[in-house]
Amino acid sequence: MKANQASHSVRRMCGLLGVSPSGYYMWLNRGPSVRERADRRLRDRITDIHVRSRGTYGAPRVWAELAAEGVAVGRKRVARLMRQARIQGVHRRRKIATTRANPAQVAAPDLVRRQFNASGPDRTWVADITYVPTGAGFLYLAVVIDLWSRKVVGWSMRSDLTTPLVTDALDMAIAQRNPEGVIHHSDRGSQYTSAAFGARCRQAGVVPSMGRRANAYDNAVAESFFATLETELLDRTHFGNRIRARIGVFEFIEGFYNTRRRHSAIGYQSPADYERSHQTTP
Repeated sequence: MKANQASHSVRRMCGLLGVSPSGYYMWLNRGPSVRERADRRLRDRITDIHVRSRGTYGAPRVWAELAAEGVAVGRKRVARLMRQARIQGVHRRRKIATTRANPAQVAAPDLVRRQFNASGPDRTWVADITYVPTGAGFLYLAVVIDLWSRKVVGWSMRSDLTTPLVTDALDMAIAQRNPEGVIHHSDRGSQYTSAAFGARCRQAGVVPSMGRRANAYDNAVAESFFATLETELLDRTHFGNRIRARIGVFEFIEGFYNTRRRHSAIGYQSPADYERSHQTTP
């Protein structure tokens, strides 16, 4: 009605619509309703959470963050307000393979068999390699992830795909966690089937396990981490050189993923919070 006042009188339009002019003016002059004001405040909190997530969270993780802050709200309402604010999470892309099997090397048996749950910390680790594109060529990243908490417990970055890439990541995990008889599960890439990697596992009491050749589902947890890294960092950032890429990946893993990012597989807690919540007092 307001848009057509220049062409038609308010009284005539009210008569056609079956409302009183006084009722129309009361509606026009009233302030936002209690629900509208609450939605506005909630939308501001949702926007803040989305920004703090580096612009990556969709409705489920935003809802989980609100719940952790003591805000009782339905997930559908969060999704509606995010649509209104044109806020959305990021979507995953397909992973490109970075490891190649060497037929001359003997692979370890698959001890995990797609059982991607662990009864406690440092029972099973999963490992894999991905690439980070930069303006100066690829930087390669190897990670070791604790299957129990989904925490990245070891990682390494190099400009080549040689065996030290994976042994360095393993060494970091061993130094941080001091495991006893942990299973280390990976694909059958030549870096993992190499004699040097096998010798390091034996020396540290680590039990190697490898999925079937060319089967990404046998190492789905590591694949999932890389999909998260790619969509939440690599697809949204251009690194001019490998130094900047190293800094960016380090900040993502240690400053966000391990410490703050909510993971659906562990009840929408961060890996660090999940481990703290399960600590037992001696």
